Amino acid sequence: MGDTIRLTTGQALVTFLKQQYLHVDGEEFRFVDGVFNIFGHGNVLGIGQALEQYGDGLNIYQGKNEQGMAHAAIAFSKQKLRQQIYAVTTSIGPGSANLAAAAGTALANNIPVLFIPGDVFSNRQPDPVLQQVEQEYSADVSTNDALRAVSRYWDRITRPEQLMSSLVRAFEVMTNPATAGPVTIAIGQDVAGEAFDYEESFFQKRVHYLDRKSPVEREWQGATQLIKQSKKPLFLVGGGAKYSQAQAVLTRLSKQHDIPLVETQAGKATISAEFPNNLGGLGVTGTFSANKAAQEADLIIGIGTRYTDFATSSKTAFDFDHTKFLNINVSRFQAYKLDAFQVVADARATLEQLEQTLGNYQSTFGARTSELKAEWNQERQRLGSITFQAKDFIPEVKDHLPASVLQEYADSLKTEFAQTTALYTINEAIDPNAIVVTSSGSLPGDMQRLWHPSKENTYHVEYGYSCMGYEIAGALGAKIAAPDQEVYSMVGDGSFLMLHTELVTALQYDKKINIMLFDNAGFGCINNLQMEHGSNSFFTEFRNNDDQILNIDYAKVAEGYGAKVYRANTPTELQAAIADAKQQNVSTLIEMKVLPKTMTAGYEAWWNVGVAEVSNNENVQQAYQEKQQVRQSARQY
Repeated sequence: MGDTIRLTTGQALVTFLKQQYLHVDGEEFRFVDGVFNIFGHGNVLGIGQALEQYGDGLNIYQGKNEQGMAHAAIAFSKQKLRQQIYAVTTSIGPGSANLAAAAGTALANNIPVLFIPGDVFSNRQPDPVLQQVEQEYSADVSTNDALRAVSRYWDRITRPEQLMSSLVRAFEVMTNPATAGPVTIAIGQDVAGEAFDYEESFFQKRVHYLDRKSPVEREWQGATQLIKQSKKPLFLVGGGAKYSQAQAVLTRLSKQHDIPLVETQAGKATISAEFPNNLGGLGVTGTFSANKAAQEADLIIGIGTRYTDFATSSKTAFDFDHTKFLNINVSRFQAYKLDAFQVVADARATLEQLEQTLGNYQSTFGARTSELKAEWNQERQRLGSITFQAKDFIPEVKDHLPASVLQEYADSLKTEFAQTTALYTINEAIDPNAIVVTSSGSLPGDMQRLWHPSKENTYHVEYGYSCMGYEIAGALGAKIAAPDQEVYSMVGDGSFLMLHTELVTALQYDKKINIMLFDNAGFGCINNLQMEHGSNSFFTEFRNNDDQILNIDYAKVAEGYGAKVYRANTPTELQAAIADAKQQNVSTLIEMKVLPKTMTAGYEAWWNVGVAEVSNNENVQQAYQEKQQVRQSARQY
């Protein structure tokens, strides 16, 4: 046994965090950038004291809501391509319970983050302590057990020396691309303050290597053969392609072999939208150029994708009778999906190998790619310049909402601004290297279709979990990750009401973010889902007891916090607001009143949802029958 140093468990934790480094492609840097905290019962005296005494060198931020600060930590890691993280510490009980939604967000998106919630007394002597839940079947249960289902690795520290093996395991999980995700280490509040003689070697600099796993010969030969045998292969660019930083080789392969590409939400902005072979988003929130290409393709080359129902249109996006699948993924679990030929390897390393083996191969897409791209560009311009009077029907939604209701919204909100026009205006007005963040509602769909990122890694959309409340907290995390770039949070009024308090954190620490608030007085996306499947509008609009539409002044809310605010209900007003907001040093909020039902449509995609099999509503009955007919063409596994 070597030399030892006597530290509390909390102090040992903080000391260890500062000594973790990641080595990627010849570069080495600290893995843990800092800690978000809300101190309370269970963490303030143990971990809080440790951060005060030993936290030098770590960036420490005080959050305002546990879920919010955890989402900021997740967004930081996502923006950093999973190569750096924040730790998040909370109190026991409701503090740790508030981490559950964020943990699910990190798990669904494969984003590493370290959660350190306080826990109940390990010695159980004062049980039940404040904020402790009790279960009759076991005394070894606390609120933190709720995080087991949404953690990639979970542990409870009941003795100081357990910390050592637990932390080594935790960082192996977080630095492994195949297992990256949230880690929860719950530390009993008595244990956090208990001391132990730790070996000094445990606190030496520890380097975690992100090595690029190359495909074995069987894999790259099989992949090469599949591509050469295909006539119309199609790249499906997922988040793994972005995290692998495969954009350069992917661009070369697409251009050299005339293979078009389509994108998932996580994969968007891996390749510039200006690239001629980029046909945009695939699936339920995709473009018709991408969806048509997917139907025509005889080989789908999935690069780092989970094949979610939105990307695959609930497994109807492809011609399964005539299409094969080649999956390149660091996760063997993901590579197996859709009965594909599996290449379990790093995306960039695999594509670089294929670059050497494909030779003079050419797909037969030819001019079809440019035709499809031109078709969508024309539709995008139309969507971006919609002007109408609310008394008119909107063609895409005329069967779902009478003009009288649109007129009611126009009168109540004092606007006739279309959401697609607003988004297009923003895209044209902000700087090319600005980062846009969103997560839920109709905005991710509109953005995957309409948003044209010209710079890589500027499209930051959390759609693996589609977690309401991520948008503003995520913008803060992205800003911490990219302090020299403007960051815009695209958020609906429903998500703003769900969680917006990390705006205060952004103001507190001079981390300028710009909130673009789309107010349509309700949960518009879910209202669409109701009405498009036969139901009436039911508790998805924001109306008072007199059935009047709520017109909330959200700008005043942000102004009260100290943000610079604007109100813009026309393209001209919006352009002026964005121009002025760029000149500000403080966080801004631009409130836009937009009419419901002015988002984009489905574009030849289908989403499998739970329509009622029995109903007294004929429209619901019809919607169920239509669903059953489409399901017959869907793949079952």
